[in-house]
Amino acid sequence: MKALIYKEMRLAMHPICYLFIALFPFMILIPSYPLGIGFIYVLTCYPILFLGANKGQQSNDLLYSTLLPVRKKDIVLARIITVLLMQAAFIIIMSALYPVARIINASVLASAENPKENTVPGIGLNSYVLLLAIAIIGYAIADLIFFPIYYKKGKSIVMSTLFTILGFVFYIGIFTIGLPYVPGLEFMNSLHIGIQFGILAGAVALSAALHIAVYRISSKRLEKVDF
Repeated sequence: MKALIYKEMRLAMHPICYLFIALFPFMILIPSYPLGIGFIYVLTCYPILFLGANKGQQSNDLLYSTLLPVRKKDIVLARIITVLLMQAAFIIIMSALYPVARIINASVLASAENPKENTVPGIGLNSYVLLLAIAIIGYAIADLIFFPIYYKKGKSIVMSTLFTILGFVFYIGIFTIGLPYVPGLEFMNSLHIGIQFGILAGAVALSAALHIAVYRISSKRLEKVDF
């Protein structure tokens, strides 16, 4: 498994994936920018990763992997782990920038003539942990869409990417931008930090369960693919 993950990182991952993961978390520093939108950019790495530097399919990367002395389900697991590492790296970098974002946001609000015009749409920095919980579940749902579609034939990059990004955009838009404006749900922007971490723990557990399902469904589908 270690060798397969090493292969993913060194051969399949295009440098632009690393660039996206390193740079897009800095969007949290943009005042009044919808925080949930930044998480979408991790999903834009999926087609780049699965195409393998824009040549994975053309060079039959998946076929090459199946010819290695490894089980097909291990190929799927290695790719899932690679994607999870991408997501985790993105979240860690964004979280490290969170204190700076609070300082910048406070400075902007202090200098604004009308502070209400500079509030972040939807869930803001006060409920950042809740935002992470929502994003983690969103990533799990995205993977549940992407992996089974792709591994059904091992070629469906366009369809799997399209449905994944559309599904995630709809989900993240509803839960991070839409719901806080629904009457009675304003509390989402001022939840106690203890409650937020409780929700985050539940989100991690749910994500783990969903990714087990992703692994099982995808590995079964890849087993049926005839190269």
